[in-house]
Amino acid sequence: MDINIGEGIEALIFDVDGTLVDSMPVHLETWKIVGSKYGFDYTQADLERYAGMSGQEIVRLINQKYGLALDPDQIAHEKEAAFLEQLAHVKPIEPVVELLEAYRGRLPLAAGTGGFRHVATRILHSIGIYDKIDVLVASDDVENHKPHPDTFLKCAALLNVAPQNCLVFEDADLGFRAARNAGMEVVDVRPFYNPT
Repeated sequence: MDINIGEGIEALIFDVDGTLVDSMPVHLETWKIVGSKYGFDYTQADLERYAGMSGQEIVRLINQKYGLALDPDQIAHEKEAAFLEQLAHVKPIEPVVELLEAYRGRLPLAAGTGGFRHVATRILHSIGIYDKIDVLVASDDVENHKPHPDTFLKCAALLNVAPQNCLVFEDADLGFRAARNAGMEVVDVRPFYNPT
């Protein structure tokens, strides 16, 4: 991954799903399993549209779309439990992980995700990089999720780096907007890999 870390960049922040790990096919499959149980369809287009949102926010949108009254917390936790059962199928996105490892010890590193903390922790452990990041900010840690800037601003605050000196690596539109809303530069990682 040939990225020029510009002058003035003092910290790197990485999204997790679709950026550090190729987990989106597993997320799609587990949303389909939960959907078949509760009476909603979940498509590739939904996956792309909602990428970066917390599970609870996705369930609220599903309720609106299908006229359901599902409990956002219950369904989001049920979906994440199904996801964790499939964790063995989640693989690192090597070019992004290699970049993270190249900057370990050179710049402070954070992960900022719309997923639950316990799930993100398991994902990062599963690909062997949990101990290589300095800070993890998950949906449990902020009130407003992507595209709000809170996730990335909290990463910057915990790293003790000004937002304008942080560079974010992301794969989803909501994440790009969150980074820009935080006053940070953002790199779209999608051109650097081909998820399977």
